[in-house]
Amino acid sequence: MTHASSKPCPEPSPALLSEPAALNYQDSYICPVCRHGQIEAMTLMDAFACNFCRHIFTANLPTQTIQVVDSSQPMSWRWNGRKWQSIYRDAPSLTLVVWLIGAILVTLPGLIVWLSSVLFPPLPNSTWSWFPRVWVICTFSVHLLMVSWLLMEHYQLPLYVATRIRVAQWLGRR
Repeated sequence: MTHASSKPCPEPSPALLSEPAALNYQDSYICPVCRHGQIEAMTLMDAFACNFCRHIFTANLPTQTIQVVDSSQPMSWRWNGRKWQSIYRDAPSLTLVVWLIGAILVTLPGLIVWLSSVLFPPLPNSTWSWFPRVWVICTFSVHLLMVSWLLMEHYQLPLYVATRIRVAQWLGRR
């Protein structure tokens, strides 16, 4: 027994086609931010929106580029006909400053705690003689975790964005 459907099959997304396709408002594309959702044109607007991460993008069809408009980071991508290519807008000096400050925020507090444990060591064979080493390890670990989180927020890594959205959905915040 066969069942005939009255709905036609949807056209595949240009990102899934073998030949390159130009960016336009009629098709859907993989989201360049989360890489899980699809971006589609918003009704009565010259903009795209993702159905997963809910970012909004403005498009420049002549240059085949889009830019996220609901983020503090000015992230842009160029459509090459098959996939998105990031357009780096960060100045190399800014990237160097971000990484340098991150390295200082990870190492300096741990070095201060380590130096204090070396200059003022616990009494030998005391019950708390293990505490300075654990405190140094915890200091390095917590600062590394904080700087890693800030870097992931700054660079908007797709795995991080998708995980953040899924956790928010799991907690019922969306």
